[in-house]
Amino acid sequence: MLLNPVISKLSGKLVVLASASPRRLEILSNAGLRFEVVPSWFKETLDKSLFKNPYEYAVETAKQKALEVAQRMPFKHLKTPDIVIGADTVVTVDGLILEKPTDKQDAYRMLSRLSGKEHSVFTGVAIVICHENTDTDMDYKVVDFYEETKVKFAELSEEMLWEYINSGEPMDKAGGYGIQALGGMLVEYVQGDFLNVVGFPLNHFCKQLGLIFNSPPESPTHKNKLDSDVALTLVNSLSEGAANVEVKLLEKDGCRTSMQALNVMGPECAKCSRQDVPHSIINLLDGFKASKTLFTASKLKVFDVLNGSESLTLEEIAVQINASVLGTERLLEAAVSLGLLERVKQRDTSVYRNTEQASRFLVSDSPVSLHGYILHCNDMVWPLFSHLENAVVEGISQHERAFGKKNEDVFQDAYYSKDEVKIRFMDAMHSIARVTGKDVATAFDLSSYKTACDIGGCTGAMAYELTKAHPGLSVIVFDLPQVIEMRRHFIPKEEDDRVSFVAGDFFKDDLPKADLYILARILHDWSDEKLHALLSKLSKICTPGCGLLVSEIFLDEERKRPCRALLQALSMTEGKQRSTAEYSDLLEKHGFTLRHIQHTDNLLDAMLFVKEDPNDKRTLLGCSSASIETAELE
Repeated sequence: MLLNPVISKLSGKLVVLASASPRRLEILSNAGLRFEVVPSWFKETLDKSLFKNPYEYAVETAKQKALEVAQRMPFKHLKTPDIVIGADTVVTVDGLILEKPTDKQDAYRMLSRLSGKEHSVFTGVAIVICHENTDTDMDYKVVDFYEETKVKFAELSEEMLWEYINSGEPMDKAGGYGIQALGGMLVEYVQGDFLNVVGFPLNHFCKQLGLIFNSPPESPTHKNKLDSDVALTLVNSLSEGAANVEVKLLEKDGCRTSMQALNVMGPECAKCSRQDVPHSIINLLDGFKASKTLFTASKLKVFDVLNGSESLTLEEIAVQINASVLGTERLLEAAVSLGLLERVKQRDTSVYRNTEQASRFLVSDSPVSLHGYILHCNDMVWPLFSHLENAVVEGISQHERAFGKKNEDVFQDAYYSKDEVKIRFMDAMHSIARVTGKDVATAFDLSSYKTACDIGGCTGAMAYELTKAHPGLSVIVFDLPQVIEMRRHFIPKEEDDRVSFVAGDFFKDDLPKADLYILARILHDWSDEKLHALLSKLSKICTPGCGLLVSEIFLDEERKRPCRALLQALSMTEGKQRSTAEYSDLLEKHGFTLRHIQHTDNLLDAMLFVKEDPNDKRTLLGCSSASIETAELE
């Protein structure tokens, strides 16, 4: 793979994709790149008439997307990326640039124009390399390029056009079609990089990474400025979000590459140059307000209300959430500032609508909704953290102060005395499992296993993802009787008879027999004593070759990242967060040998262990420490 020679040099670096496109995410993930997704807030309002060639527009948009994220993250996300990747794809035909259609009629106009013709698909890509100069000053180097692919459409009948438009597929895709799905039926031929049409030119991107990280110091990629006779100054008149920078352009073999040595201020612009203003601390001071804004909008079902309509006015939303107009206005404005909602001018008024991420993750009935977990954070975690000072001083959980009961009593009395509270807790766990399940289920090749047991598997969301990913696998979900009884509220539309449910307490009762056991979000929650009891039980029931899949948040070896795990630890449960090395040591004491580690770039990562044969001290199945390291990098 082209990316492999440089992937090790990206290890330990915070790589960010400035795009919410699921297609770009999939392409880069399949290439083995580990990255976070931070969608850009850059408004794609560049004046197309200022660009001589369509690819220049795509490249500049990609650059502004990446720079916006690179500049925002230190102040809004409280961490500085090492590399930010931006991309923008446009379709051009008859001299016109076609982006995403605004409605069905717009999609019809686009596809009619493409019918029977050859058109070009341009993807501009910008790679921003970030360097911290001082606490408030950043240097950015930008490498950008573009890729062109020629696509020929067949002659499309009116019936075919409208059938495709009514499928809904055209609405979020440049040019109004997705070549990797139903839109592929419209295409006669493709000349060039197919993935470029999907949304990201992987081959060209890998070559550029090779130049950046493998070039000698004197190569053009490492110079602050390129030797070129062509200079272009871009100013803020291009767009409100555009940076005021000087760009050196190099034309070679039809491919434009630029390198900038930039000293660009963050989103707060000139204010960030003030050495006496602690912007990162100020953002921390406001962090709890941002969380509570998300919680409140979710509890009032703002995202659900907007999901039922393309857009609504302030007054319409206030009526539907049964809130004051003034309060609703301030909540919506705060949500817009956080990137949760969009506000659009229509004639003499403003309307609001969900962002793409809000539609996907915040609408309660979305397949990967986090709604249940957000309500859990609001109702259970927020009260705990309001007593954090006491928790730190005393070193114990604050359940009793927050809820009037001790920790062990809250679990039984509060969670399991009332059905609605029980369902709310299960919904939170269900949310996490739905968002992470596919990545965990596909992290490893599990084809050698026929039966699995998901210990503490709650609603079975993870189990269903495992059976989808591995057709030869059946999964038993093992959890408390109260949980199994209530799981009827979470039955998927398409049940799988390979998933079954068994009631029991994994500390007290015998575990079902299987050749693969799953511990997802279990180990971090319990004391060493209880973990020893559980893992000893597993070790006894497992025969040599039996697998154990552990899914948790893995700390880095310096215990600095991810901060989410370290913040979670402040809830003062009896358990603790661990690194991969610490989990490996823990499991090794109970006879399990590490086979693979997979960082998914999702909420949970995964490790695969195998029960070793006590009579054979060699690592099972030829797994050496070298192969484990390789598994981490693939």
